[in-house]
Order: sequence, then structure tokens, then C-alpha cells
Amino acid sequence: MGAVAARTDGRQALVSVKHVRHFYKRGTSSNLLVLDNVDLSLYDNEIVALLGRSGSGKSTLLRIVSGLMPPSEGQVDIDGHVVKGPADGLAMVFQSFALFPWLTVLENVELGLQAQGVPPEERRKRALGAIDLIGLDGFETAYPKELSGGMRQRVGLARALVVNPKLLLMDEPFSALDVLTAETLRTDLLDLWCEGRMPIRAILLVTHNIEEAVLMSDRILVFSSNPGRVIAEIKVGLPQPRNRVDPAFRALVDDIYARMTAKSTATPAKEGLFPGTGISMSLPQVSTNTLAGLLETLAEPPFNGKADLPLLAERTQMDVDELFHAAETLQLLRFVELAEGDLKLNDAGRRFAGAGTDERKALFAQHLMTYVPLAAHIKHILEERSSHRAPIIRFQDELEDSMTEADAETTLHTVINWARYAEVLAFDGETGMISLDNPAEN
Repeated sequence: MGAVAARTDGRQALVSVKHVRHFYKRGTSSNLLVLDNVDLSLYDNEIVALLGRSGSGKSTLLRIVSGLMPPSEGQVDIDGHVVKGPADGLAMVFQSFALFPWLTVLENVELGLQAQGVPPEERRKRALGAIDLIGLDGFETAYPKELSGGMRQRVGLARALVVNPKLLLMDEPFSALDVLTAETLRTDLLDLWCEGRMPIRAILLVTHNIEEAVLMSDRILVFSSNPGRVIAEIKVGLPQPRNRVDPAFRALVDDIYARMTAKSTATPAKEGLFPGTGISMSLPQVSTNTLAGLLETLAEPPFNGKADLPLLAERTQMDVDELFHAAETLQLLRFVELAEGDLKLNDAGRRFAGAGTDERKALFAQHLMTYVPLAAHIKHILEERSSHRAPIIRFQDELEDSMTEADAETTLHTVINWARYAEVLAFDGETGMISLDNPAEN
């Protein structure tokens, strides 16, 4: 699904994103496509969530909507005007609190008004009103270091609201908070929205938390990764306030999990949801401890080899990115089957879960060398060299021909760590040398 269906009620959209594509330059290699043919509309009096995992381009799209970066192709309209540079009438709340530590709460909130040239008396009055609105009355003279994470994020929200924006952009605003603090702030924000106490017409929210998207939004746009495309638009018709244990709520969460894993049934298992093939396959940073723990959890009651992803996420306390990365890695290694929101152990996965340490290492080594081309490639290169050694930079340079520098570094260190666990490769962090030597045998 490349485009979101247009409304038929004749209302003009507050925000229209039209055929947006975006590339990141990668030196001398081909550009990296991060957003592909994205269309969306945002109307008055609604919250729309952009839901997807890391690498789906959600935050990039939010910055394009704000005018902080231009799209490579396509355009964004706000209130019928094409966005060219930082847009008027909007404010953004970031994942990090982004407060100036040398300024008080009041001074931090006043910053946006000061930039607009608002007179000091009015500036102070509006800032005090915003601080009171978000529940920090009494902390006006406090400095950020005196505040908890939740309180600092409330300051960020007050700073966004004080400029009276028509559009509020939120980039994973609760992800840096602990679970209880995030829940409190999320609930307070929804109360203000539902009561009409915030001077905004619509909210565009970026998140990778499925339950958060269902709790907060009127519509959810589900993004695929690498590149980011809108693969589903889901209307959330549940009344506010919403209850996580409501069967309708759980059914919607289950449906979204299924949509976000559906691609794995349509592509070869060795690719799964990973971009690229061969040694250009970009790999997430997942530890062997996480992989082993997930296999053990799957094998034990109450799952006994097959788990619904929402229930598995609840049991393991893993967020969506962590769970999907681990599940897809196990799929890549042929220890599980991942489809339609379910994770199921295969015979190899059951053997691993029930094996001792040495047997696990041997089985992991076999699957690593068979199903992860980069691991086999590194081992082959080392075997051809008389010293059986090579600098890590030799392989990182090779990977950077097909992925970003950051992805190349993550992918390479992930494979090295997997291979060290399997005792098929060794790595010296001080010299940066990869070798076939096994320190345990020296």
C-alpha cells in the first residue's frame, strides 16, 4: 500500500504528504532510499500515529513535515501551503528532553516565545499558563537537573504548547521514560486533548510502541522498513479512555502485530525482513543471550513452542523493536518460523532450547555459517590467508559499499559477536584484528 486513501467527506486536510521519497547520500556508493512514495493526510481534531520499527523512516518523515529537511521528491502541504523550510504554526516534542540546563523551567518554556519576539510580560503570562496546564505549577524556578525524566518531558510539552501551534509533532515522546511515568504523561496528554484544553488542531505522533498507538490515535499508519512505505491504514474506533484489557483493544493490537510480520510469509526465509541479500544483509544488534533466552521462553509453558507476539512481548518485557529484531534473527538462523503475529519453534529451535552449552554452540555455529552469508564470507577470507587474520576495517569498508557506515559497523560487530559465541572466529578489540584463533585452545 503506497498511498493512504483520501477522505470522501470533502474536508480539506490540515497536512497533506504527497508522493514523498527521501534518499540519504552514501559517499561514492548508491544513495540509500529511506522513504518511498509516502502519501498521508491529517485532518482537524485527530491524532494520527506513524507506527513502525527503527529504520522505517518515521522520524525522517516527521522532520520533512516540519520543514526541517526537504524531501528528495514529492511535497508537503500544511493548510494548503507548500512547506519550504521550517513551517509556521507547528511545534515538536522530541524523544530527548532537549532542555537548556542553565535555564529554569520558566525560561526554557519562554524560549519559543522569545524567538517570536513576544513582549516579556505576555511571554511570562503565557509560559506560566502552559506550565500550569501540564501540571508543573510550583516548579517554575527549578532547573532541569532538579526534575525527574517525566517532569522534564512535561517542560518540553509546555514549551511546544506555549506557542499556540495548530499542529503538534511528537517523535517518540515517551520512549525515554520508565513505563509508569510514560503511562501517566500519556494519560494526562490525552485528557488535555479530549477536554479541548490544548491550543492545537491535530497531533502527528511517531512511535514504535503498538499499544501506545492504539491507546492514543484515531488512525494508525503502519510503515514497513528499508525503505519506509505505508503498508496499512487502520482506523481506531474505540472510545476514549481506552482499556488495554478490552477484547476489542487486544484484537486490534493482535491485528497490527500480524500486519507487521506478514511480509515474512511472502519472502524467502533467509531474507525474512532483513534488507539486502548475501553479505549486504543489514543485521540488527541482538545478543546471543537474548536469542537463547527467547528460545527458552518459547519452549517453556505457557507457550510450549508457539507464542502470540503480543503475549510474548508482555512476558519478556521487550519492546517492539527488540522483540522483532530477535524474532527475525532467529528466523534468519532457522530456529523459528515467524508469520502473522506468531512465533513458532522448529525442530532446530527445540534442540537448541533443550541442549547444553557445548551442543548449543555447535548448533549455533552450524546455522550461523549456513544462513548468515557475511559470517561464512569472513571465515573464508581468513582461511585463505596464511596468517588466518585480517583487520576488521577490511570487512567494514566492503560493507560500506552497500550500506551506511553506521549499519556496516553494527552488522559487522553483530556477526563477530555471534561468531565468537559459536567459537568459529576470534576478535581482538585492541588491535582490531579478526582471526580463526580460538583463545580457549591456546
